[in-house]
Amino acid sequence: MNTSTTHHALSKVPEITLGFWLIKIAATTLGETGGDALSMSLNLGYLVSTAIFAVVFLAAVSAQIRARAFRPALYWLTIVATTTVGTTLADFADRSLGIGYAGGSALLLALLLLSLAAWYRSMGTVSVDTVNSPKAELFYWVTIMFSQTLGTALGDWTADTIGLGYLGGMLVFVTLLAALAAAYYWTSISRTLLFWAAFILTRPLGAVVGDFLDKPLQSGGLALSRFSASAALVSFMVICILLLPQRAAARASH
Repeated sequence: MNTSTTHHALSKVPEITLGFWLIKIAATTLGETGGDALSMSLNLGYLVSTAIFAVVFLAAVSAQIRARAFRPALYWLTIVATTTVGTTLADFADRSLGIGYAGGSALLLALLLLSLAAWYRSMGTVSVDTVNSPKAELFYWVTIMFSQTLGTALGDWTADTIGLGYLGGMLVFVTLLAALAAAYYWTSISRTLLFWAAFILTRPLGAVVGDFLDKPLQSGGLALSRFSASAALVSFMVICILLLPQRAAARASH
C-alpha cells in the first residue's frame, strides 16, 4: 500500500474543497430549520429539543470516532447533529436563560477559544490535517459543536439585535466569507486560521438563511414550512454527497 493511500485510510475528515463548503452551508441551514422545527413547530421547547439533539450528537460522534475510515454519510450526519444541537442550545441560552444574543455570542466565543487552546496545548496544532486519532477527533467535534452554537447566536444577534434583518445578515456573512476566500488565494495567512474562521462564519450564514426561509412574512422571512425546508435541504445535501467528490483529507506529514 502506498503512502498516500495509507494517509487517506487514517483520516476520517473530508478534504476541504468547494463541495465541502457547499454541503457545510446546507448543513448549517438545515440545523436552523431542523432545530426550529422541533423546538417551535412541534412546540417541544428549547430545553427538551436540546436534550434530544444532544443524544443524537453524542451517538453520532461516538460512531464517527469508532469508524475505521472516512464515511461521508456518517461525517455529514455528525455535522448536522452539531448544527441542530447548536441551534436549540444557543436559543435556550439566549432566550430562555435571558443571556441575550450579545451575551450568548460572547460566552460561546470564549468557550470556542478555550476549546481551541486546549486542543493546541494537548496536540500542538489545531489543523484538520492532523485529525487522525480518537483524541484529536474528540477535540475536533467539541470545537465544531461550540462553533455551531456560536454561529447561531451570532446570526441572531446580527439579524435581530443589530437590526440588519435576514437579507442584511446574509450580505454581511457572504462578504466576510468572500474576504476569507480572497485571503486564501492572495495572502500567506495561516491556512488553519482561515479554515476555522470560514468554518465559524458559515454557521451564522446558515442561521440567517434558515430564518429567512421559515420566519413569518411580517418578520422579513418567506414563511415556508420548517419541515419542507428541512426536507429540501436534506435532499440537496444527499445529492451533493453522491455527486461531488468525497474523499478523506491527506494526513499531515511529521
